[in-house]
Amino acid sequence: MGAPWSCSVETNEPGYVSPAHRLTIPTKQEPQVKKTHLEKIPEEVKGIQNKQKDTGKDWTNKHTVEMLRRVLSQLLESLNKEMDKYADFDLKRNQQYAVDVTLDPDTAHPELILSHDGKQVRHGDLQQNLHDNSERFNQCVCALGKEGFSSGRFYFEVQVREKTKWDIGVARESVKRKVKIITSPMNGYWTMWLRHKTEYEACDSPPVPLSLKQAPQKVGVFVDYEEGLISFYDVDAKSLIYSFTGQTFTEKLYPFFSPSRNYSGKNSAPLIIMPLKEST
Repeated sequence: MGAPWSCSVETNEPGYVSPAHRLTIPTKQEPQVKKTHLEKIPEEVKGIQNKQKDTGKDWTNKHTVEMLRRVLSQLLESLNKEMDKYADFDLKRNQQYAVDVTLDPDTAHPELILSHDGKQVRHGDLQQNLHDNSERFNQCVCALGKEGFSSGRFYFEVQVREKTKWDIGVARESVKRKVKIITSPMNGYWTMWLRHKTEYEACDSPPVPLSLKQAPQKVGVFVDYEEGLISFYDVDAKSLIYSFTGQTFTEKLYPFFSPSRNYSGKNSAPLIIMPLKEST
């Protein structure tokens, strides 16, 4: 393995991650979240401060600390609800940019098995006798989508159900195909992964451990090329998982998939590209 903070796509050794959550901030062009509860936060805090002045209470006593804890808990719950509403809107908006993604067999590692329609990929243990063309990955068990994107916005979804290990995201066209892969924006990869069935990580620089409320069954990937934005969503929970922001793209970006090895059937489920209504 590489350095402790590196994100490497699997060759023969399992990677390791440890269990954080980043939210994007709406831009000026995006509709704002309802502020009913959010606007009350300063008022609640001010009310507590005024009460302290009026009563002259010792804020270190147990009763006051418990009162503060309850108020702050309520405020945090309200904030989380509002952020969930925004994430739901954000996902629905981005789904309007759905594209039809098909796996490119010319890029797939020889041990990967692709479905006839190019919508599923799994690890097959045995290496197939395939031509080692310049596009093919021959060190890491991964594949790219057929079509690349060099402008605009696009979105796709991948089913990851029943898997214990995977990598999903996008990669630039010029990534090296014949070496062990360390996934990071510096190396031309914008991905997230699952390791050990429960451990998630965004392969940023440095990598960011992700603490998720539940295991995603479907992961949505949204790219805004001009904005330099790549976001990952838990589709069923309608929640944002992570966003790479402020990126600069100068070449085509391709959907990136690694189902990882099957580990004697423990990770045999395929990654499945979900059918979506294409944007027009």
